[in-house]
Amino acid sequence: MTKDRGQKTEDGGLGTDVRRRHPVFGLPSSVLRPLKSIRRPGAFFRPLSSVLCLLLLTGCSIFPFRREPPRPGRTKLSSPLVILPAETMGNYLLLQAKWDRYGPYRFLIDTGSSITLITPALAKRYPGRDAFLPTGPRVRVAGADGTVAELPAASLRRLELGDARFEDVPVLVYDCAPLSAHLGVKIDGVLGFPLFRETRLTLDYPGSRVVLQPAGTIAPTPGTTVAFDDARKTPLIRVQLGDRNLVALIDSGSDAVFSLNPVALEPQFAFGPRAGATVGTIAGDRRQRIGRLAEPLAIAGNLFQRPVVDLTDELSAIGGGMLKHFVVTFDQEHDRVTFHRDSHEPILSPPCRSAGVSFSKTPAYWKVAGVIPDSPANAAGIRPGDLVTRIDGEPVARWDFRRYERLIATAGEIAFTFLNGASESEPKPVKIFDLVP
Repeated sequence: MTKDRGQKTEDGGLGTDVRRRHPVFGLPSSVLRPLKSIRRPGAFFRPLSSVLCLLLLTGCSIFPFRREPPRPGRTKLSSPLVILPAETMGNYLLLQAKWDRYGPYRFLIDTGSSITLITPALAKRYPGRDAFLPTGPRVRVAGADGTVAELPAASLRRLELGDARFEDVPVLVYDCAPLSAHLGVKIDGVLGFPLFRETRLTLDYPGSRVVLQPAGTIAPTPGTTVAFDDARKTPLIRVQLGDRNLVALIDSGSDAVFSLNPVALEPQFAFGPRAGATVGTIAGDRRQRIGRLAEPLAIAGNLFQRPVVDLTDELSAIGGGMLKHFVVTFDQEHDRVTFHRDSHEPILSPPCRSAGVSFSKTPAYWKVAGVIPDSPANAAGIRPGDLVTRIDGEPVARWDFRRYERLIATAGEIAFTFLNGASESEPKPVKIFDLVP
């Protein structure tokens, strides 16, 4: 999932962006980023499809705020090198952990979030010093349309990832059911960046794994190392667009390639920008604008030729669509991050293919959340609110994230069956097109 970044808080400060951000993400709101958003499927594919609305998640300079982000609690590594297999889904890395009879649990790592989110069930199972109470402290978060929502604040007594154990973790409580329905697997939480403050965190996208080491580890790390620009452990780095410098957040909780705030940059486009997916947040939806830059983007010495970007009025951010090319190591003790990949050749962004529709999902049907203007889906008469029951003749319950993503990437057209009153309509073929060539 683009995020809502830098929203004004009640005390006049700037929020730290919890999508995100879709995303989801008492504690004063100035300590947290407003939720990010996760893009809804079918709108933007690898061309990545987008994920649904959730906090911190879709779609988020380091934001000034008055207090330090919450400390992660006690961190214990029973091994000097903890290697955690990760599941790659779209442009996200998902961790699976089992430390009790109720697991396994699945978590998404979001380096763009200043807080960890967990489900109500997990919060009740392992209550920390600040227990989860429906009537307890709540954090105010702002959605894409400016609407404010509130999430309960609590702490988690323990969270175990393999040989790594985190205790008394500050969290917000969020029902991850929409994200779970979208991805087709149960998601139990989103792990924010401060959780890993006492470790050296490596996101190995090509190797589909996450590596944790003690914070004081001094072993050399291959690649190019750059400094964070913020003393509060937010992974904000300087990147270069053509001959101009800008600051961008490293945001593994976004499936975008790059979210660009164009203010004062006057970027040149090879295509677009044009209207894209409907991007959802916990409190509202907004229309994406997407295009292909005519200029290169340089990140830690790595060149992206004519990258696809989402335009945002928030902070520019490096999403999973770019991070997936790297092994990224975060050293919060020394405020630095290292990018490594085997090749030094420029990276090209492939075309973004789309069916022209965005959905919110349930097991029984997919509800059309948005239709891209001037798309084949719009010409076919598909409208927001329509309910899809079958895709290519199969019930939507059989179409998980990966399978639908593969279909968008390879098919020439998709046949959608809609619910029409008490019966199903005839299948309606919709051509797949290049949203951004």
